[in-house]
Formats: sequence, C-alpha cells, structure tokens
Amino acid sequence: MFILFLINLSLFLLHEMDAIRRSEWRLFVILKDMEDSKAYSVFTLIHLFLYVLILSLLFSEYQLIIFWVLDVFFIIHTILHLFFERHPRNEFKNSFSRSIIYSMGFLAIIHLLFLM
Repeated sequence: MFILFLINLSLFLLHEMDAIRRSEWRLFVILKDMEDSKAYSVFTLIHLFLYVLILSLLFSEYQLIIFWVLDVFFIIHTILHLFFERHPRNEFKNSFSRSIIYSMGFLAIIHLLFLM
C-alpha cells in the first residue's frame, strides 16, 4: 500500500512539474492577474512549503492522516481538472498531462479503498 501511495505522490510531483511548464497559475484566482514571472515565483515557493509539509507528515506518526488527506485531495484535484477542461488558459489538453492527472485520481480511489 505504501508503494501505491508513493507512486501516486510521484505522479503528483510530475504533475506539478508539468504545471510549471504549462503555467497553471493562470487558472488560479489570485495568481492569474500577476505578471507571469512573479506568479511563477509565488506558485513555485508555495510548492516548497507544500512539499516540506507533505514529506514531514509522511514520515511521522500522522502518516495515516496524510494518506487520507492526500488521497481525497488527489481525487478533488482530478475533478477540478475535469471542470476546467474547457478553460481557455488550461494547457493540460494533451494525453501526457491528462494521463498523469487522471491516473492520480484513479490511484487515489484505489488507495482509499485499501485504507478502508
């Protein structure tokens, strides 16, 4: 189960790398109006803190909680990408990006079922 979670976490990290390439900040309410270079910096810096938080909780006594929280987040994240599919600034309209995003949601559902 831990390997399944790590695969999914890795997919999330891949997606975030792809998100920087595809300027995902243009889809966020606050960041979309910023100059691209500033929005890129803010978007990237937020991820530094996010990754530290995730990794520190993953290797703590809160591991089971972070499993649940991230699985639910991955599912919601996938659903949001479905809703934003037709957004004019959405650049995830290719099979590579979609395969990462939808695999993340699918694996999160499987992992949640194993947790139950």
